Parts: sequence; structure tokens; C-alpha cells
Amino acid sequence: MKRIVVLTGAGVSAESGIATFRDAGGLWEGYDVMEVATPQAWEKDPALVLKFYNMRRKDALKAKPNAAHKTLVQLEQSFDVKIITQNVDNLHERAGSHFVLHLHGELFKSRSTKNPNLVYEMQSAELNLGDHCELNSQLRPHIVWFGEEVPEMINAVEIVQKADILIIIGTSMVVYPAAGLINYIRPKTPIYVIDPGNPEMDTDQVTFINKKATEGSKDLLKLLST
Repeated sequence: MKRIVVLTGAGVSAESGIATFRDAGGLWEGYDVMEVATPQAWEKDPALVLKFYNMRRKDALKAKPNAAHKTLVQLEQSFDVKIITQNVDNLHERAGSHFVLHLHGELFKSRSTKNPNLVYEMQSAELNLGDHCELNSQLRPHIVWFGEEVPEMINAVEIVQKADILIIIGTSMVVYPAAGLINYIRPKTPIYVIDPGNPEMDTDQVTFINKKATEGSKDLLKLLST
């Protein structure tokens, strides 16, 4: 069975109604990203950061998987599919995808501020000051903030290196280190890019599908079925 690796970004979640800060000039629901998504922001005002992610979590709960999410699940009938996503929502999982690696963390998990290896599934949509881990330290969102390392990159590289087909959906591939993953594919590996624009890529093995994620994924399914 051929191995498909899919890199997904905000463009996939956007069609489910989840806002992206890049489309709003660096703002999420009116919040400057530097005020709510950096280690410095956490040190300055943890209550604001928690409030912001509580809002994002509630928005994500209202959203539903779209056709792009569901198409990737369909691909599992014929391929070994592994998804590497920059999104922190759980829409891929809710659609039914079996393997999803979250590069930038997960909205519905929290982790200890004392030991980053202590990660917990959230039991409610809210995380507040005074919510502690087993070490009695404050819990924070399990999110990779701007300026922090991306610990899952090592695993992501290993997955991309084994791909027989690479699919890129809803990401312009300009944010590093995620954008660098394309450099780890094996020579002559077919690449399919679903994007309404034309992301610049220094390779001649790319097939562009210039549509949004929901429409382009349907075209992709037809291409891979022939």
C-alpha cells in the first residue's frame, strides 16, 4: 500500500469557520498574536492568554469537519495516510482520520508549566488560573507559541522521508520550520498542492490544484483514483 503524507494548514480549518490570524493582519478575534501566543505574553498576563484560548476552544467545538477533512479519510481506503497538520483543532480526528501529528500543539490538551512532558486531555472547554497539574503547577495550553521549539518536527521529518506521495493542502508553506518539511521528500516523489493561489516551490514534480481545500480535495481524489 502506497504511503501518502498530507501537510495541512489553516486553509483547511478556515472552510469550517475557524478564523486564521494571517488573514486578519496578525489578529485573532481582535487580539494581537504577540499578546496571546508567545511565552512573553504568558509571563505578562496568563489570565488573558487562558481567556483567549478558551474562546478559540469554544469556536473549534462549534466547527464541523468539512469536505476536505472527509476526503482525506476516504483516501485511507486505498492508501496508508498520515497527516501532519499545523492546525491545533481536532477536526481531522473528528472526521475520522486515524493518524494525525500536530506540529503546533493541540487545543484540547493542556500541559504542566513545570514539566512539559505532563500533557493532559482537557475535560472541559475552559482552562483557568488555579487549574494545576499533579505537580501542583499551573496548567497552560498545549500549544507551540511563537518563539518556542517545535518538538514534533523530528517525527514529522521521519514521516515525510517515507512518503510515496506528498499532498499539501491549505498552507502556503512559508512558515518555518514546517515549510522545510518539503525538503525531506525522496527524489521524484509526486507532490500535489491544493491552494487557490500558486505557492512558490523549487521543484518540478508538483501538480497544482488551484482551488480551495474543499473543492480541490475532490479533484485530488479523482486524480489518485485513476
